[in-house]
Amino acid sequence: MKRYVIGDIHGGYKALKQVLELSSFDYNNDELICLGDVADGWGEVPECFDELLKIKNLIYVIGNHDFWLMEWFKTRFTPHMWTSQGGKATLDAYQRLMNMGEFDRMDKHQNLLEHASYKYIDENNNLFVHGGYDWRQNISETSNQHLMWDRHLWETAEYWQRLFNNGVKLNKVKDFNEVFIGHTATSWTHKDLKPVHASNVWNLDQGGGYRGKLTLMNIETKEYFQSYEVQTLYPNDIGRG
Repeated sequence: MKRYVIGDIHGGYKALKQVLELSSFDYNNDELICLGDVADGWGEVPECFDELLKIKNLIYVIGNHDFWLMEWFKTRFTPHMWTSQGGKATLDAYQRLMNMGEFDRMDKHQNLLEHASYKYIDENNNLFVHGGYDWRQNISETSNQHLMWDRHLWETAEYWQRLFNNGVKLNKVKDFNEVFIGHTATSWTHKDLKPVHASNVWNLDQGGGYRGKLTLMNIETKEYFQSYEVQTLYPNDIGRG
């Protein structure tokens, strides 16, 4: 079994299919850890969930956009903060499913989110989390809200890496071997669109919800597979802007 981790998909079904095919991913035997935010952005959110549900060994870590969708499933609440950040495309997609009467399909997507984890720690003491956590405390003290929304961990890891590049001993997140996150798109600052490694933290959100790429990485070998720039796969769509 090969073990993979994937960054923020944001409705980019064509990009998801592309990286799974490039990696020769085995749906029955390989493991995929999804770092969350499958929802919101490009217009094929339901198709993304359908594809992920085909994977036998799927571990789903919920993201903040997924949480908004999960709340909508339960309450039909549509806060402007959500709809203005890619949620409208998600709503439009699920409205189409409702119009077609595909409520069983929607129930499967809701069930996946409701049984997702807010963090996952594997047998090698690697942490997988959407946003981050307060590295100065035990992770058990971090709220689910913080796990989805935190950016301070990544900012700190980048700071530590800059110090190391200037000759200072490298500091690390000591509680874990490696940490894998999404949430903070690196495409704004790293124009090569490659996955970014700072200290012992890997950021796998390369802006796939915007004009960047979707990244799938082998956890052990660090070999990675990327889609085309997602905008080129949806030329008539704006994604998250």
